[in-house]
Amino acid sequence: MINIKPFYLSLSVVSSLMLSGLLLSSYSVDFPIASSNAEDVFKYRKITNNAFTNNEKLEFRVHYGLINAASIVFAVGPALVQKYDRKCFNVKAEGKTLKSFDWAYKVRDRFETYIDAEAMAPISYNKSVQEDKYTDNDLVTFKHNTKKLFGVKGMLDMPVYTHDVISSIYYVRNIDFSKSKVGDKFPLDVYLDNKIYNLGFKYAGKETISTDIGKVKCIKLVPTLIVDRVFKDQDDMTVWISDDDNKIPIRVKAKIMVGSIKVDLTSYSGLKNEFKALVKK
Repeated sequence: MINIKPFYLSLSVVSSLMLSGLLLSSYSVDFPIASSNAEDVFKYRKITNNAFTNNEKLEFRVHYGLINAASIVFAVGPALVQKYDRKCFNVKAEGKTLKSFDWAYKVRDRFETYIDAEAMAPISYNKSVQEDKYTDNDLVTFKHNTKKLFGVKGMLDMPVYTHDVISSIYYVRNIDFSKSKVGDKFPLDVYLDNKIYNLGFKYAGKETISTDIGKVKCIKLVPTLIVDRVFKDQDDMTVWISDDDNKIPIRVKAKIMVGSIKVDLTSYSGLKNEFKALVKK
């Protein structure tokens, strides 16, 4: 049976796209943010967001080998929303296998995150996963001030500014790579399946690639993967993001235990900046 889950793991590390989509679970649990002296003195970091804005929408097509297997959509909400007294971007990501591929492995997943607009760090994360007969739901709150993560599956200690699989993408889009050299490493702590992983990625230079939307000048990144039954090697994935202020994911390629996966951007709207990386004909 074909396992499509790898896409999502990839996006989590900055550029691996993997989402599938069902409606969000019926969970409506809110975890209280209790006050404490530590919280009173904690000051969130400030990161200038030059990469994305409200109403941005990115659509991708997932290829398993030569087969069109699935679609993925990332959408930023129309306005900032208040979450635990912090102004946040509401980002939703949905993925599903195409009907023609459902017979092999049906995926219907949905992910949602609230990203602090000032700190570019997640405040709350919700996922609802349906992959063939497997289902999984999760809802967590990140308390960066106390380095705790509270979820329906329990409480975890976490490094400050730990990310979920979706918020990590938007955080990485705001990294300045202008002075980066090939081989430079960028650490990233990521929450996934009730565990905290110390992951990251390497800068691999620049490359112009041909895509369905045209030729795009890209920054090339190699995420650190979780070696398991899906990925054989930590460097089995490459991600291309646009070499401009938007830094939108353009392509993701990954080797998996059986075959290979390619994720390509097919449509975009609501970009914050001019798409200068797109080579004009």
